Amino acid sequence: MKNLKLNSKNLSAIAERVKVPTYDRSTIKTGIVHVGIGGFHRAHQAYYTDQLLHNENIKDWGICGVALLDFDTKIYQTLKNQDGLYTLVVKELDGTLTKQVIGSIVEYLFAPQNPTAVIEKMASPEVKIITLTITEGGYNYNEATKAFDFSNLSIIHDLEYPKTPKTIFGYLTQALKLRKKLGLKGVTIQSCDNIQGNGDMTKKMLLSYIRKAEPELVSWVETNVSFPNAMVDRITPVTSVEDITHLKETSGIDDAWPVVCESFKQWIIEDDFVAGRPPWEKVGVQFVEDVEPFEKMKLQLLNAGHSVLGILGALIGYNTIDEAANNKSIKNFLKIYMRDEVAPILRDLKGVDLESYEATLLERFGNIYIKDQIERICSESSSKIPIFILPTVKAQLKENGSITYAAFVIAAWCKYNLGKDEYQKPLVIKDVMANILHEQALKATNKPETFLQLETVFGGLSASNTFVKAYAKAYNDIVKYGVEKCVKEMNNKVLTEI
Repeated sequence: MKNLKLNSKNLSAIAERVKVPTYDRSTIKTGIVHVGIGGFHRAHQAYYTDQLLHNENIKDWGICGVALLDFDTKIYQTLKNQDGLYTLVVKELDGTLTKQVIGSIVEYLFAPQNPTAVIEKMASPEVKIITLTITEGGYNYNEATKAFDFSNLSIIHDLEYPKTPKTIFGYLTQALKLRKKLGLKGVTIQSCDNIQGNGDMTKKMLLSYIRKAEPELVSWVETNVSFPNAMVDRITPVTSVEDITHLKETSGIDDAWPVVCESFKQWIIEDDFVAGRPPWEKVGVQFVEDVEPFEKMKLQLLNAGHSVLGILGALIGYNTIDEAANNKSIKNFLKIYMRDEVAPILRDLKGVDLESYEATLLERFGNIYIKDQIERICSESSSKIPIFILPTVKAQLKENGSITYAAFVIAAWCKYNLGKDEYQKPLVIKDVMANILHEQALKATNKPETFLQLETVFGGLSASNTFVKAYAKAYNDIVKYGVEKCVKEMNNKVLTEI
């Protein structure tokens, strides 16, 4: 089988091998600017939009993908070389692979190369929605102060050099300022990141920045820009060399950066779009008045579950999430954590069978064909822990409920930040706070509760005697017995109750 380079020229030939866009991409107008064109966006929002564009009457909702950071050079060059096309490979639970080429990204910009082009595109009259996947840490939120972090060096740069910004806040501010100057209508800014109240968070952080950078713009933004909350879900591991090679060998498609994902997908959005929106409901998106209950469910079960498996699995020496999920002791630990600590504090989930949802999560985590890297799941945990796990802890403390399993996870994370697993093999820790976390973890070897005094992560949690006691006991147990034995004993209710 002859290999075909993925691009517009070869699309008709590729169509004989896998599903490709049947719409004329040259006629699609850009109605959405998306910042952060990584794997998740391409497996989720871009996929949904691609399915919608197959409707011949829909022409106004193409996506302009923006690579925001210098780090994003590779994905930008890949999309540029492939005319915005990429292959989505869905890995089913039985190992079946479903492949299709996605064509909804019809433009692509590299912000560091041409910041003015990005600002002008965001301010374009045809653009109605700006969407974001900038990771949990991208919102510049300080857990201790509950406020925008103006000490961030990139933020300081943007305030001093507003025409050549480095952060999303600098770009959005200049784009909105230009829209106002040109007398254009407002726009919707929609977060697609794993943060509870992600729209509310985006609005709060952006307005905090604007009040300092362009105070005269605040009232216009409050009147003309909407920030709907949304819940997003689709497990999307990092694309491996093996994935690229397998696609080439089985389908003859030379794609420099295909995206692999699970079959499950979900997108729930508050219907608050000031300038209109695509009819995504036609392709399975659910629009609701209040997304908060669904967000909490997903963040505190799925995302927290991922972190639990990642942290415990890393210490035991596993490399992928499915390995941890298929360890009987860890699986039971997670099952009990979800049932006894998370589920009791979830409210107002009308029509949702929590037991069934939890069972589905365990099945998804255990998919042996996904091979989601633990290193990816554990990356930037200093931003994830406060969002995924600490809300459960705080709610349970308020209700005098169980925090035993959550405390164990935090204790395990402390050990993780020492940088070695239980076999003394080095761990690759990718976190903007890596050095600080390591320093606190070292101090904790003498006094475990020292780790909880890291207020930028834990806020005032160290003031809770109940949690500190549970955490210290878990830490000492891990040191004495190791993670796997502790987990097994906890599940069997053998270790001393707190």
